[in-house]
Amino acid sequence: MPIVLISPEFTQEQYEETNRKLTGAKSRMESPADWPVEGLLAHIAGQGERSFRVVDVWESEEALNRFAEILIPILREAGVEGDPEVYPALTYVSA
Repeated sequence: MPIVLISPEFTQEQYEETNRKLTGAKSRMESPADWPVEGLLAHIAGQGERSFRVVDVWESEEALNRFAEILIPILREAGVEGDPEVYPALTYVSA
């Protein structure tokens, strides 16, 4: 079952710093191959009214957990506080 992750609020600068640490250089991820683990179905990032937000969809809770083990320490280093919202997707449709 797909799992949705919605990031805590943070800045675009923190997002770019996080990506550089995840990829080794890139400030923007462009392909599922850029992620350090397999299982990503969708990644959407952008500036909202109050903060920069990221929404990921993962193929399973196990895939998300593998990614979270890498991501959470990097977010903390970047000064991102709070925990992401995580829940099972009732529906996942892709074009």
